[in-house]
Amino acid sequence: MEAPRRILIYGVTGSGKTTLARRVAERLGLPFHPVDDLCWRPGWVEVPMEEQLQVIGRIVEGDSWVLDSAYGKWFEPVLQRAELVVALDLPGPLVFWQLVRRTALRCITGEPCCNGNRESFRKALSHDSILLWFFRSRKRKRSRPLEWAADPARPRVVRLTRRSEVEDFVRRLPERRVG
Repeated sequence: MEAPRRILIYGVTGSGKTTLARRVAERLGLPFHPVDDLCWRPGWVEVPMEEQLQVIGRIVEGDSWVLDSAYGKWFEPVLQRAELVVALDLPGPLVFWQLVRRTALRCITGEPCCNGNRESFRKALSHDSILLWFFRSRKRKRSRPLEWAADPARPRVVRLTRRSEVEDFVRRLPERRVG
């Protein structure tokens, strides 16, 4: 069976979607599109929804791509074209710890994320906190791939629940495509 060419990596905030998407894209030789870069401008200014839809529409109409998320406001175009959804469903405490560690490191080092934006302790501890977002969105983000997997009209869903499964998944992917 040929490897899929249009792949959505999906999971809760902090689960490692971007890291896995980058690895999958590199392994398969597919273009990777970090969703946060498409949806946030410098200064944490959200890209208007109409523009997000246009950009995502152009990407998913392509022959090959890897996305590291799909925002609820534009699932449909992505799911209609995806050949595979890889659902990261790692244990909550592990994911939350990863998120806390990543956020703290970015706050300390000033490492930029999406379009040069920087995380801060002030933002991390605000009502808009990515840490709070983890709790607000986790249940919903965990249930969606299960619903997709139960629907034969949706793309195939591979659910990964342990780090070892993630590593096995990547290891089993064919090497970079030629041509």
